[in-house]
Amino acid sequence: TAVDVLEKLQAQAPIVEHILNYRQLAKLQSTYVEGLLKFIKPETGKIHTRYQQTLTQTGRLSSVDPNLQNIPIRMEEGRKIRQAFVPQQEGWKLFASDYSQIELRVLAHISGDEHLREAFLEGQDIHTSTAMHVFGIENPEDVTANLRRQAKAVNFGVVYGISDYGLSQNLNITRKAAQEFIDRYFDKYPGVKQFMEDIVKEAKENGYVETLFHRRRYLPDIHNRNFNLRSFAERTAINSP
Repeated sequence: TAVDVLEKLQAQAPIVEHILNYRQLAKLQSTYVEGLLKFIKPETGKIHTRYQQTLTQTGRLSSVDPNLQNIPIRMEEGRKIRQAFVPQQEGWKLFASDYSQIELRVLAHISGDEHLREAFLEGQDIHTSTAMHVFGIENPEDVTANLRRQAKAVNFGVVYGISDYGLSQNLNITRKAAQEFIDRYFDKYPGVKQFMEDIVKEAKENGYVETLFHRRRYLPDIHNRNFNLRSFAERTAINSP
């Protein structure tokens, strides 16, 4: 049974929670505990991943044999897997860094939307700012953690061309409510909507889209008569730059 189905049944049957927990632990055991051990090099006693630079269509690096870009972090048990990675020498440190809301910052730049740019330049919390507009809240202190979470789903969902159905599934709300969230988002950030319309138009004219560094991504289904294939190509056009 699919995870999303089990999660919906969780409140109805106590055993569902145990099934989900078992699956998570089994995944950790097979993929990471036992899986990583298989890749230890006898001559060094270490794991050496391979980074592929030209495999993905988006231009991202991919890690294989094993995939070290996907070490778990969300579950407490999953985070323990990371304890296996230690500095080579005593006194050395491992550190992690991440861009803050990089997708939305890039979107603010390439779309030129005034409100989105202003929010970042003024150091606002973009998810709180979006929540205030979408839910009609005047004071940022009145934005609850749950409302901010929903606004975050809208922010990142729109970046990747999410539909009202997709957003309704993510937030467990009606499609009508999800569409209202999306409409209010575009009302707040009209430059984003215009950018998305322009990038799809460009893709249809050229058959491809380009990143800021002029990397091309060809979209053979952008004129496909099949609605699902064409829609997927349009979403790909939107999130590629």
